[in-house]
Amino acid sequence: MLFEHTPDPLHFVFLMIDDMSMMSLASATEPLRSANRLLGREAFRWDLCSLDGAPVMASNGIAFPARPLDMALGTAHALFVCGGVRVSPAREKPYLSALRRAAHRGIMIGSLSTASYLLARAGLLDGYRCTIHWENRIAFEEDFPNVSATGTLYEIDRNRVTCSGGIASMDMMLHVIAERHGHDLARSVANQFHHERIRDSAENQQGGRLQQIGALPVPVQKVVRIMQANMETPVQIEEIAQRIGLSSRQVERQFRLHLGMNPARYYLSLRVDHARELLLYTEQPVIDIAIAAGFASTSHFSRWFREFYHVRPTQLRERARSSRISGGKAADA
Repeated sequence: MLFEHTPDPLHFVFLMIDDMSMMSLASATEPLRSANRLLGREAFRWDLCSLDGAPVMASNGIAFPARPLDMALGTAHALFVCGGVRVSPAREKPYLSALRRAAHRGIMIGSLSTASYLLARAGLLDGYRCTIHWENRIAFEEDFPNVSATGTLYEIDRNRVTCSGGIASMDMMLHVIAERHGHDLARSVANQFHHERIRDSAENQQGGRLQQIGALPVPVQKVVRIMQANMETPVQIEEIAQRIGLSSRQVERQFRLHLGMNPARYYLSLRVDHARELLLYTEQPVIDIAIAAGFASTSHFSRWFREFYHVRPTQLRERARSSRISGGKAADA
C-alpha cells in the first residue's frame, strides 16, 4: 500500500519540464483538488516546481509559475516528473542529479508520460517495473533493455510509480485516493470529471495498433503477436500459419477480410512503424534501426520507408530535431 504510514496532508511535488504534457499534469492534480473539496479539508497538498523556480512552458504554449525544486522537497512525500516532449541529452544532467538527490531522501519517485526516460537515465528504475506512453515504449526498450517496461496504464512497484500519461494520470491518482480514503470517495471524485470507470494498474494502454488488434478475430491476433515479437528477424508467413494451426491461404483470407491487405504487407507496415518510432525517439544510427526492423540494408529500408511515409528516414529525423530545437510541439500525452 502506498504511503501506508504517512499522515495527512500527503504532499506531492511535480517537477515540470519544458514542453511537458499539460493533460498529464492536470489529470494528476485535479483529482487531488476535488478530493480535498469533497472531504472538506486538506488531505492532499502539491507544489508545481522547476529546477530553479523559473516558469515552465507546457507543450500547448501555456506557462506555469513554479517553485524551486529544492525548496519544495523538504516536506514532500512523493516527486513526480512531468514529461511530454523528451529532454535532449544535452539538458539531462541537472535533472538526473536532482532526481538522484530526491531518491536519496527516500521519498517515492514517479513519472508521467515520457518522464520515465529521465528516471531510467538516473538509474532509478533498475530492478523495478515501469511503464511509459505507448508511442515511446519501443524506443525506451531499445535504450534500456535491462529495465522491465510494460504496456500498462500505470505501474506501482514499491517506491516507484510510473504512469503512461494523459487520462491515465487520473486513474493513478484515483488509486491513491481509494487506498487512503476509500473507494466511495474515489468514485465520487471520478464522477466529478465524468470519468465513468476507474481503471486499475493491470489494464493495458489502448494506443497505436493495440486497440485495432484487440477487435480482431483470435487467429489474426495470434499472427500479429508473432509478427510483433519478430521484427528484427522476420518469420515467413507460412511458418507463422503453421504455428497457429492454419494454412497460409486461411491466414491470407483473414487478413484481407479484416485488415484489407495481405499478411506480408501488414508485417512490413509493422516493421516500418517500428523503425519510425526508433527514428523519432532514439539517436541510433539509421543502419542500426534498419537492422532492428528486419531490413538487410539502409537502401532497402529507405525505399520501403518512403513508400509508407513519403519521406526518407533521414528527412523524418531531421524534421523532428528541427521541431524540438525551434520549440515545435510533438505529439504527447
